Amino acid sequence: MGYRLFGIEMQSPFIIGSGPLSYGAPGLIRLHQAGAGAVVTKTINLEAAENAVNHMASCGMNTLINCEKWSDYGPERWIANEIPQAKAAGVVVIASIGVSLCAWPELVTRMIEAGADMIELVSYDETELKTMAETLRPYCTVPMIAKLSANYRDMLEVAGACRKAGCAGFTACDSIGPVMKIDIETGRPVLGGKEGKGWLSGAMIKPIILQKIVELRQKFDCPIIGLGGITTWQDAIEFTMAGADALGICTAPILMGVETIGKLNRGIERYLDDHGYGGLDTIRGMALSHLPEQEATGSFHMGFQKESCIGCGRCVTVCAYGVRTLDEDGNMAVDEAACRSCGLCVSVCPKNCITVNRGLVSC
Repeated sequence: MGYRLFGIEMQSPFIIGSGPLSYGAPGLIRLHQAGAGAVVTKTINLEAAENAVNHMASCGMNTLINCEKWSDYGPERWIANEIPQAKAAGVVVIASIGVSLCAWPELVTRMIEAGADMIELVSYDETELKTMAETLRPYCTVPMIAKLSANYRDMLEVAGACRKAGCAGFTACDSIGPVMKIDIETGRPVLGGKEGKGWLSGAMIKPIILQKIVELRQKFDCPIIGLGGITTWQDAIEFTMAGADALGICTAPILMGVETIGKLNRGIERYLDDHGYGGLDTIRGMALSHLPEQEATGSFHMGFQKESCIGCGRCVTVCAYGVRTLDEDGNMAVDEAACRSCGLCVSVCPKNCITVNRGLVSC
């Protein structure tokens, strides 16, 4: 698959978000060889970071909590070694820079001269991102991307200010927090940072980020890198249907290995082939045309495909109203008069054997 972002050719739609895997040139090259379309460097600050002992921990299925800081390499090393080496190996490099570099815009120029294909601006302080864009735009001869945060008071307002300041597009979104996880054997936070706080990334934040992408796509006509919660190819399709132009991943290759990049690419290819789609462009933003203008009311009737049922009983277990039964012969019964049409049973069925006649739903 070939893809373009801001006119730059990439070997796949997957962009590795800034994080530990992109610590330096060896990491960037490894991710490129595994199938990444582009790689974002660890966030470059004027000073090399010193991280707390225990700054990353698993926090549920395909989810991380971390208090990791920026790159532990200073900007000079990135300019002299890491970016040029990665470019020599064919990597599409997105240089991530932190807020303190606002005062030294010449470093941005030097990163571009070293080979950075794009610049990504990062700050958890929503008031600083616009200032960064305004300060660096005159020095940035490549696409400048604003990395937005769902933690912002008004993300759309910040996005609009960044667009006016010269940002060509967005990464949506950064990790969410602050959050905490506690070791129940010791009573201590699992992370060693100040106050034990961290930031959440991975599968757990996917529904939040998906909604943010929809909001951005409804308001802005510019490239969006959807980042936050993609761990399966199905997630990638959802992000595309929400309006994402490229697919950011960070937690997934950390927890499941860089081989997951190839698996995601192959999953997308199979899906597009199976459904007769010519490419991701044909489904980008598809969900927006299906957003109801008002709340759906009424009821719906559910069908049941007995031959597909494996008898797991999940639909019966989750029925809060006790209106569904499944006997030992695999026969399903539903008290439709008592059913509240919540739809939970449909979403938990692993074989999609519960069907809904949505024609009976009024919108």
